[in-house]
Amino acid sequence: MNTAHAARPVVHQVEVAIAGAGFGGLAMAIQLQKHGIHDFLILEKAGEVGGAWRDNHYPGAACDVQSHMYSYSFEKKSDWTKRYAPWHEIQQYILDTVKKHNLRPKIHFNQEVVSAVFNEGTGRWVIKTAGGETIMARHWVLASGPLHVPAFPDIKGLDTFQGKVMHSAQWDHGYDLKGKRVASLGTGGSAIQYVPEIAPKVGKLHVFQRTPAWVIPRDERSYSGLRKAMFKALPFTQTLHRWRCYWTNESRLWPILNPWMARIGEGLLKKFIAYQVKDPALVKKLTPDYTLGCKRILISNKWYPAFNRPNVELVTDAISHFTETGIVTKDGRERKLDCVILGTGFVVDPRIYMKSFELRGLNGHTVQEDWKVSPTSYYGITTANYPNMYQLVGPHTGLGHNSIIFMIEAQVNYIIECIKLVKRKNADWIDVKPQAMQRFLGEMTQSLKGTVWSSGCKSWYQTADGINFAIWPKSTWRYWLETRSVKEADYVFGKCKAHAVTGAMGTPAGLAGQAMARMGQPR
Repeated sequence: MNTAHAARPVVHQVEVAIAGAGFGGLAMAIQLQKHGIHDFLILEKAGEVGGAWRDNHYPGAACDVQSHMYSYSFEKKSDWTKRYAPWHEIQQYILDTVKKHNLRPKIHFNQEVVSAVFNEGTGRWVIKTAGGETIMARHWVLASGPLHVPAFPDIKGLDTFQGKVMHSAQWDHGYDLKGKRVASLGTGGSAIQYVPEIAPKVGKLHVFQRTPAWVIPRDERSYSGLRKAMFKALPFTQTLHRWRCYWTNESRLWPILNPWMARIGEGLLKKFIAYQVKDPALVKKLTPDYTLGCKRILISNKWYPAFNRPNVELVTDAISHFTETGIVTKDGRERKLDCVILGTGFVVDPRIYMKSFELRGLNGHTVQEDWKVSPTSYYGITTANYPNMYQLVGPHTGLGHNSIIFMIEAQVNYIIECIKLVKRKNADWIDVKPQAMQRFLGEMTQSLKGTVWSSGCKSWYQTADGINFAIWPKSTWRYWLETRSVKEADYVFGKCKAHAVTGAMGTPAGLAGQAMARMGQPR
């Protein structure tokens, strides 16, 4: 038996490789097809599509953007059940979209990308997966998104706790919470949804809060059968409704850009908290002391009333350590527990979740070194010294007021324009100029000044050193306008060294042969 032959790696040659089969990666794939680019594949680390909506299925999980805005403009759904869709309805929408556009044959499941290296000789990215595949792609799109790596707190003794521990993004529905003594760590976007749902079931619920969140009322209305029928029969009415949602959301930016307006909103919300929570001491603990909008604004009608329940305790004392049977706070008190739920969010800083990921561009550049101070890129899409590499929801393109799907669609359009531009110029790669990227970073830094995001509070929008790298500090229509076309003057175009080679080695098959030869595998 030829064991060397059996060990030969799987090598794919494609024009475009996409990492991630969530909203971003799927939008990229669909638009590639619409523009006649069919030579692509999607690498997905899990066994199903959906990204965040595949993983976050905890009780009460739902979107905080209106259903008609949290969906593709090119793939409208007329029969959303509610103003804000639950997770399973969004996941089904994703599954239906994949089926309609026949994307499943293009997806390589259980293939987590572990390295991506630009080969200057061939002008291609050599991408390797944990599943053993090697992909040689002219262009590659990093569409993994910023919310896919669960954050686990570094608390002494957590690994010694003998009870059940689960992260909100890894919910175990097989574990029965009925009558259990439960601790929930964190009061962010996930916790405010699952806490009110599990509170009636558990025996005792201790909610550990480090910093309170501003939580505004949620529109829980359902769409009537008549309304859904109208959307289906008269599509323009759905379009009008979508745009009404868009401009309603966009108006939320004004208090963020003008903190004096945010302070007016704070006064109203303080009254709202006092109205919903009976105990004045709890009202004080649940009321933030930072400017509205500095951290993510959350929406719920159930969060504050949950603390009126006799079996729910809000704990604001810092955690000292875990024991085998519970949690000890700094005041020395131990709370005995059966289960700990980590509502501690995600690792957003790519320098952390990509620390063991080899991403190497021109002349040995690595993101670990280039992003040492802070992640940065040009419009969150292209990064200097990484030719033909594109990001979706990259640095400075996250939102605090509107639908990220809007931003993703603008980015996808921009990437396709880049791919077409490379072909039109008969080039092998496109690379943004460092000075263009620095100019963009300067614009973002300047735009953040005077906003609530610069008011001093800490949030996941920032690095550990306090640099806000995540947020787009302008209107989303401005982003759409500025990314409608590619400014050629901000880019350089290159030819790979392989063009100097004649004969079969200049063909895609020849290039694959070169790659395999370099890996020491039989030809």
